[in-house]
Amino acid sequence: MMSKYEIIIYWSHDDNAYIAEVPELAGCMADGPTASEAVKNVEKVIQEWIETAAELGRPIPEPKGRLRYA
Repeated sequence: MMSKYEIIIYWSHDDNAYIAEVPELAGCMADGPTASEAVKNVEKVIQEWIETAAELGRPIPEPKGRLRYA
């Protein structure tokens, strides 16, 4: 399932991997050997982030509808 949250992708020399961050969901990020793998991994993390926030009764930000990838 594709989320509607903005995802920022960049190469990390320190991690030797692509990093995919979701700015609207604090601390939500994943990595991968390719940009597409990083996006695939972060989609799973987004769902886990939302499920955890719901279980803890924390607010879940609505996607702001900006760029899909940056």
